[in-house]
Formats: sequence, C-alpha cells, structure tokens
Amino acid sequence: MSSAAGVPRNKYPFKKRASLQAPAMAEVRSGTGSRTLQSARSLPGTPHCLKHYPVDLRTSMDGKYKEIAEELFCRSLAESEMRSAPYEFPEDSPIEQLEERRQRLERQISQDVKLEPDILLRAKQDFLKIDSAADLQLFKEQSEDLVDHVPKEREVLLEREFQRVSISGEEKCGVPFTDLLDAAKSVVKALFIREKYMGFSLQSFCKTTSRYLQDLSEKPLETRVCDEIPETPVAADAPVHPPFTNRHPYETCEPQSMPSDLGFGLKMVNGVVHVYTKQDVTDKSTELDLPYPDLQEFVADMNFLMALIIHGPIKSFCYRRLQYLSSKFQMHVLLNEMKELAAQKKVPHRDFYNIRKVDTHIHASSCMNQKHLLRFIKRAMKKHLSEIVHVEKGKEQTLKEVFETMNLTAYDLSVDTLDVHADRNTFHRFDKFNAKYNPIGESILREIFIKTDNRVSGKYFAHIIKEVMFDLEESKYQNAELRLSIYGRSRDEWDKLARWAVYHKVHSNNVRWLVQVPRLFDVYRTKRQLANFQEMLENIFLPLFEATVHPASHPELHLFLEHVDGFDSVDDESKPEHHIFNLDSPLPGAWLEEDNPPYAYYLYYMYANMTVLNHLRRKRGFHTFVLRPHCGEAGPVHHLVSGFMLSENISHGLLLRKTMVQTLG
Repeated sequence: MSSAAGVPRNKYPFKKRASLQAPAMAEVRSGTGSRTLQSARSLPGTPHCLKHYPVDLRTSMDGKYKEIAEELFCRSLAESEMRSAPYEFPEDSPIEQLEERRQRLERQISQDVKLEPDILLRAKQDFLKIDSAADLQLFKEQSEDLVDHVPKEREVLLEREFQRVSISGEEKCGVPFTDLLDAAKSVVKALFIREKYMGFSLQSFCKTTSRYLQDLSEKPLETRVCDEIPETPVAADAPVHPPFTNRHPYETCEPQSMPSDLGFGLKMVNGVVHVYTKQDVTDKSTELDLPYPDLQEFVADMNFLMALIIHGPIKSFCYRRLQYLSSKFQMHVLLNEMKELAAQKKVPHRDFYNIRKVDTHIHASSCMNQKHLLRFIKRAMKKHLSEIVHVEKGKEQTLKEVFETMNLTAYDLSVDTLDVHADRNTFHRFDKFNAKYNPIGESILREIFIKTDNRVSGKYFAHIIKEVMFDLEESKYQNAELRLSIYGRSRDEWDKLARWAVYHKVHSNNVRWLVQVPRLFDVYRTKRQLANFQEMLENIFLPLFEATVHPASHPELHLFLEHVDGFDSVDDESKPEHHIFNLDSPLPGAWLEEDNPPYAYYLYYMYANMTVLNHLRRKRGFHTFVLRPHCGEAGPVHHLVSGFMLSENISHGLLLRKTMVQTLG
C-alpha cells in the first residue's frame, strides 16, 4: 500500500474543462419534473468513437452501443434477473468430490513416505519417469538439498517433470472469421478500458495482461497516468516474519508530530471534491490539477461494455474460449496432479497451517466465531453487570438490567440462543443475513457488544476484536482484512471511528481495515437526515481530504488511515433500481428524491473522489486506497460492468457465470 513521493505536475497531461455537455442539452428530465443538468468539472474526454487506441479496434458494432445499453438497462428494470442460456456455467460446484479426490491422493503419497528411503527413491523414480542413472543422481541431490534453487534451475526441473499440453493448427473457435475478429477486438478494447481506469485511480492492474496489451502497440498508451511502482527486492537472508516495532503506532497522538499543513482549500463541486492551493475556493485559478475520469467518457465506456455482454457473436466466442481453457486445465490436472502434490510435499517447513493466508472478506462485526462471542458475553455478564451500557428513553440501564428485561441469565445463553451462525438459509437472503448480526435477535445486544459508537465508547467491541487479533498473531501465518462501516449521515463519523481505534489501541500487524459504505441514502433521505446525495458524499470524503491536507486537524484519523486499505460498497443488490444512470441523471447536489441512486451512480462518485484523494495523498507521500466493492451477488448483471471498470477486485461475483464476456475479461 505504500506509494512513492510526490509526482511532478507535468506527468499528468490532463486538463479539466468547465463544460460537460453541449448547450442544447440544458433541459433534461429527472424524477418528478424537469431539472437543469449542470456539467461536471472533469478531465477532457473526446467522444468514445473518436478515441485513438494503439491498434485499430473498430468493429461492426460501433455507433450502436448506446441503443443496446439502454435496451439492456430497461430490460433489467423490468426483470428481477437476466438469464442468458445456454451461455451459463453450472451453479453447482463439486467441492466435496474435489476434496475427496485430493485427500485420496495425499493418503497415497503419505503411504509412500512411510517406506524405506531406497524403496521410496525407486518409487519416485518410476513416478517421475526418470530413466537414466544421471537423472537418478540429479534427483538424489535435489532431495538432499533443502535450499531453494535459483529460478532457472527450477524452471528446468519443472520442464523435465510436468507434461505439457500443446494445441496445433489454426483456431477459429467455430465462428466466422469476421465475427471472430470483431469479438477479439471488442474484448481487447474492454481490457484497454479497464487498464485506463485503474491507471486513473492508481490501482493495480494485472501485469501479465498489461504486457500483452503493450505488445499490441508500438508506444505506451496515452491513458497511462502513472508509472508502475517497482517491486521491493527481497534479500535471500530476509527474516521469515516481518519485523515488529517496539512502539505501538497509536501510542503517541500529538498534533505537533503530524506532517505540516499545506494550507489547501477544499470544496465539493458536482459530487467530486476539488482542491485549491489557497483557502479561497472561489478563485478557480488556484485549483490543483488532480485528474479524475470525465462523466461523459465514463457513460460512453459503460454503454460499450453493456453492449458487449449481450452481443451474440461475442458471447459465443467467450463461451467457447472459456470452455477451451477449462478443458485445457482439466487435462493438465489429469496429467500432473500427482506430480504437483508430490512437489508440495517436498517443500520444507510448509503445509497448510504454516503458509501465509489472508482473508479479505470479513466484516469486523462477525470476525469472531459464535463460541467466542458467547464466552465473551458470559464473561462480561460476570465482571461488568453494574456497568451502565445503554440509554433507553432517557433512562440509563446497566448490563444486568438489560438482560433482566429479556428474561435471560448467563446460564440460559448458548450457541443456539445466540443464533448468529450464517448457514445456507441466508444465501441470497439479505434480510436473514443482517438479522444474524443481532445476538438473540435483539438489536440492543448488537449495539452494546459489536458497535464502535455506543454508551461504553465501543469498549466491548474493541476488546473482542483484540482477542481475535491475538489469536491471529499467535498462529503467525493468518492475516485478515476487517470491514468497518461509515454511513455518511454526519461529518464526525470518521473521527469517532478513528478515536475508537486509537483510544482502545485496536491494531495488529496481522490486520488491516477496509471501510464499507452501505447504500442507504433512501433511508436517510426518508428520515430527513440528508438534504441530497452530495451531502452524503461530503460526509464520507471531506474528512479524508482534511486529514490529508492538514493531518493535525484530525490526528486520530491520520493515524487510523495508515492502516486502511480501501473502500467497499455494500447493500442488497437485488433491490429494484428505478433509475437509469446516464448523462440525463441529476448530479449529486440535485438528487433530492427519496429513491436510492443506482449502483453505478454510487460506484462512480466513490471512485471519482477516491481517485482525486489518491493523487493528493501520493503527492504527500501517504499510501493510496483501492476500491473493492460487493458486486455480482444478486440483482442486475450490469452491476458487474461498473465493477469491471472501476474496482481493483470485487467480492462475490456470482453472476459472472451469466456473463461470459466479463468472465473472460
């Protein structure tokens, strides 16, 4: 997550422009009546059909993207889900069969290991098809040497051991050549689009894909706005575990020790934060050139990708290509599975329990198992019964009084009464899944034990997370990325969350944070907690910009952000969307309806603000953030289009089996 120092200004050849649309598009429809669509101040972007790619990627579909995309949007509003048979992979995954076969192979290898060394060597000789005495001697030397070989020797060894599958002859995938050419160009263009948006936001892009895209052109892409950060070399004698500092990162929180104030001014314009070199934000000439994607260009790219996922020849091409790759992999498994397992067994001091594992999809409120939570609640009932933990209608309640109102004692509590285990009945049932966060079905217990902002300042939640962190540190090789929530209802949410983490010293070298933003604007708007959608965006992002420009103004938040990896967007994706995100959509300051904005609307403005923030933080030498939303779990399949364009990776992606084009991409 670390980033290089500030980048020279002339490295970004993008200039912002004041107008997004032609004057003729001044009057647009929105919601209940007509509203003037104001333009977003953004980067210049030529119309999509005029953009120059490094190779000629024009296809027969050019000029039809908008019509096809609008048709697909309208269809998704009318239907609960889209089906695209026969271009679907089967839903069932034979996990039990694969696990049983893996265990059977491991048992077979383990029985060989129990044999005498000479017999074992002969068995491996037959197993690896070693014929000559020289090969046998080489294998003996490799068995005795437990030190890693140099990469070239390892490649030679793999070349000797593993059988390769080669496909000869001209491949056309069973489709006409013109369709094949159009499909290939369209898929390549989609990859160029994703690389462009990853470069905008300083997120990572697959290096292998980038290398192949680079081979298609003689010069670097104009859309690459940042240089790749070289990988940190690792010395041969580097320690197995990362060094631990003797000083806790939250031990000192003094504003005097924070980086200096830049004196910049901040203002959100049309849903995106703009940074000015002076406090006077009315002087447009002082605006700092921090690039973010143009709204018009984003909509054009989204329409292009929407058209791809329902285009018949491209779907056929991608489906057959995925089937081919799957069959090729299965052939590799049949030929080399035993060899791979044997190679794993030969690695010294490594098995499943002492290799590093990172779980990037854990909500902090459910990071503990149900037995751990049960023990913690019982321990709190014994030690803190007289502590005031809740306020009900202006009356303070102790922990004892809270449980008395529920007619419960520590003896009555069990795993079954807690009912916090998410089983298969919660699959695709967001309401049941959310209910599992309430121990014993009582929201008051959720507020007391697994909330950061409550009557006890999140003390219980901090303690139980620190116990989870201790278990991870004891196991040495387990790491986690826990999700905490920022709702956007008020400007001080970030400060409260950071104060909770710093005050209780909730930190571990094995844990990083991912901040999730629930898409609940409709709920807050109905309760009159927010005036418009831009106010929600201001509450989420302005504190982050302030902590970046002037860290001493938010000292706890500055320290907390050093251990935050990125952002997530969460909610039930199957909720119906009553609006199509296009150039006629009202800007965030004009979104006054009580209906929730569509998924792509949320994601674009989160991405745009994160992009500006990343460039500002990189100039200051701070680490940058990534966007990793929940996407493709349920609901319309076009959510995956937004995720493909804007996010480094996604959670779930179950609907990818319905869209072969995006699966191949």
